[in-house]
Amino acid sequence: MIPDGDDPLSPQGSRLAAALRAVPAPGPALVGGPGARLADTEHALAGRLPAVVGVTVLVTFVLLLAFTRSVLIPVKALALNALGLAATSGILVAVFQQGHLAPLLGDVTAGGITDVVMPSLMFCVTFGLSMDYEVFLLSRIVDEHRRGSDTETAVAVGLQRTGGLFTSAALVFATVMAALALSSLVLLKLIGVGLALAVLLDCTVIRALLVPAVMRLAGRANWWMPQLGRRKDRSVPSPTPVPAAPMEAP
Repeated sequence: MIPDGDDPLSPQGSRLAAALRAVPAPGPALVGGPGARLADTEHALAGRLPAVVGVTVLVTFVLLLAFTRSVLIPVKALALNALGLAATSGILVAVFQQGHLAPLLGDVTAGGITDVVMPSLMFCVTFGLSMDYEVFLLSRIVDEHRRGSDTETAVAVGLQRTGGLFTSAALVFATVMAALALSSLVLLKLIGVGLALAVLLDCTVIRALLVPAVMRLAGRANWWMPQLGRRKDRSVPSPTPVPAAPMEAP
């Protein structure tokens, strides 16, 4: 039994549904209710989540590798995006599970739990937006470096030319998403606040501070690319002509 006061859509409800399904029964038995739906949702998400994350990371790495002709830059982009997602998730837990900022957003704890679908939705939307801003910034940096500028100059010029663009786009998106926080539904508040915070963190802390700092510290290592397709010249040199022997007199 779930203790009184606990939400059925909680880890306790999911474990109860799994325990009931594990009990041997003389015939087919169906277990329903909120806890059972939660267990089924968690199973469906957890079964394919590793494959989804792996394909997303692999495709992003390959595309950035082909675009930048660098190994370190795609790795840096993925690592910083993961850092931004982790920071956003921590803020959502603090607000929507622990009840911080309740005077501003109202009752957002909803029993101290977060809907299991929300992290997946947040990952997809936030990761796509973050990579979009990353490509804006990297396109200018790579172009400037290919013109002959060093890494420090290329990063400074790239940030100067694209900072206003993705900052304005991020502010527009964050404003629209923050409007959802005015809703009385906790899920809409979570989506609005989460996406607004994720975009603002990405365009300020990640793009404006961490990306230039990491690329500046890496220096020439940013542009390292292994020459995998180059082959050694294995052509056999032509033999040296041997002079003909002089003809003997008869």
